[in-house]
Amino acid sequence: MDIAIVTGSAGLIGSEAVRFLAGKGLTVVGVDNNLRQTFFGADGSTLWNRQQLETTVAGYRHVDADIRDADAMNALFQHYAGSIAMVIHTAAQPSHDWAANDPFMDFTVNANGTLVLLEATRKFAKTAPFIFTSTNKVYGDTPNRLPLIERETRWECDPSHAYGVHGIDETMSIDGCMHSLFGASKASADLMVQEYGRYFGMPTACFRGGCLTGPAHSGAQLHGFLSYLVKCAVTDRAYTVFGYKGKQVRDNIHSYDLVNALWHFASNPRIGEVYNIGGSRHSECSMLEAIVVCEKLTGRPMNWSYTDGNRAGDHIWWVSDVRKFQSHYPDWTYKYDLVTLLTEIHDALVERTKAGS
Repeated sequence: MDIAIVTGSAGLIGSEAVRFLAGKGLTVVGVDNNLRQTFFGADGSTLWNRQQLETTVAGYRHVDADIRDADAMNALFQHYAGSIAMVIHTAAQPSHDWAANDPFMDFTVNANGTLVLLEATRKFAKTAPFIFTSTNKVYGDTPNRLPLIERETRWECDPSHAYGVHGIDETMSIDGCMHSLFGASKASADLMVQEYGRYFGMPTACFRGGCLTGPAHSGAQLHGFLSYLVKCAVTDRAYTVFGYKGKQVRDNIHSYDLVNALWHFASNPRIGEVYNIGGSRHSECSMLEAIVVCEKLTGRPMNWSYTDGNRAGDHIWWVSDVRKFQSHYPDWTYKYDLVTLLTEIHDALVERTKAGS
């Protein structure tokens, strides 16, 4: 029996991975203790998603445990030793705003929790691909030093720059910048995942995501840009745009497209790899542009306001260059563009709002 262990299994990427891998014939063991509700309150709770997984995914096994608990993780991995086909690690404290409220919890969840999982994998499933959903925040605010040009609805990188056409690749330095505490904790985990790959010869990969999104996202003000934006559009809740004139640009990748990329890696793994992954030029927009799409979907103006103060370490412009990953896995391609993605989030939120979940 092939077992896939997925941490953060009730979250956006984790739940997408559960469904995807179950569809590939694997038995999925999910680890999630709904810390997202601790971070973000009721908006962030993933309990609804866990319940859906337990009732709709055949053979799904849920483990309510903390990834920082080495005894619990070692017992779990030992129990399935010999059958673990892959580990997909998506559990995290995901907000650079929230991290400043409790730096200790942020670091222990993101860095220590990842180390616990790496060591459990090394002990009991050393040949299983270990895939870590990292973040573009490991680059800190270095992207803000790019030559940016202000357009009517967005900031744009000067097309004469190396990153101007295809976006930012993995050669960007992670040094000499402000990361936010969240960015630092994720960078620590990112480096450790690489090191376990190279030092111990384990098949590991860090996928440094841009804006990851989809209908399973429990979007909150401090995390989940598009999901929370659409939630506000659907419910007529007030939305605040923080800084950069609302022209900050993000590339947005649907959770399915990301998990499909993780599957391609797991099917033909490499040692200690790093990939920038996001919507690239295929699916990117500014805040102002996203608001316009949301208004078209709902058929009414959004209730939004603007404040000059941007979030510390926030990117003005980020577009991922995914060509390295595509060169290694040329059969991978996008299924969702921006409008298709936003429409799916909108429709799912309308249904969840009707159901009161």
